[in-house]
Amino acid sequence: MRKPTASVATLKAPSGLYSVARVLPSGRSLLVGFGLVLGAIALYAGARGTSLFAVHQVKVKGAPPRAAARVDAALAPLAGKSLPSVDAADIDRALRGLPDVQALGFDRDYPRTLRVTVVAERPVAVLRRGADAWLVSERGRVLSELPGARPALLPRIWVARLAAPRDGSILTELEAREPALALGTVLAADRTFAGRIREARGRDGEVDLVLRSGTEIRLGSPHDLPLKTAVAREILAALAAPGEGYVDVSVPERPVSRVESQVSG
Repeated sequence: MRKPTASVATLKAPSGLYSVARVLPSGRSLLVGFGLVLGAIALYAGARGTSLFAVHQVKVKGAPPRAAARVDAALAPLAGKSLPSVDAADIDRALRGLPDVQALGFDRDYPRTLRVTVVAERPVAVLRRGADAWLVSERGRVLSELPGARPALLPRIWVARLAAPRDGSILTELEAREPALALGTVLAADRTFAGRIREARGRDGEVDLVLRSGTEIRLGSPHDLPLKTAVAREILAALAAPGEGYVDVSVPERPVSRVESQVSG
């Protein structure tokens, strides 16, 4: 009678499990990977110091025609600088002398072109303190001092006391900044309506607009300004010829108006 032959059991790894040796990269692969990384770093470092990638052309996007020439001139000193080494600080320094222009971003177009995107500040008011005057943007930024003739069509923002701001600075006094921001909101929503505003006032955290007709628009707190100005425009549009009086939209759901008509019988 034959004895049963002993067999050796073959163990199989459960499905989904792999040998650690198959997962880890080999020493040679690691050396090749590190070599590629070090080579890329070396090439980048070399490019920063070589004329191969020197800035040959600066292309500006976003500047309106009236500011394009000044922006090009301000960025001209970047020509010849190593393209990989140009950063946001370089561009900001170059544009520092142009308070009405702000850099939004830049892109390196290799091998030798730098593309810069800018936005021009839009003036919305003339800030007045006695005989002194400054041109102010929609973001409350001081664009320039106005020692001579002042733009007649821009609204005025009158302040009693204000430290003389420098060009390019952002207004910090609420009495001056909030009216400027409100005018910026109106300008963005309706340029025609913005042209009807004679004056903007800030007091006790509230903003009032005075139209050239004499009508006062009481906006209240500087919140929900797009809604408030839209309600005010609808009320004024329903009047034949609004004159002295006021439209209170501080609570836009419950506006109040008392406006005299300029039409005489």
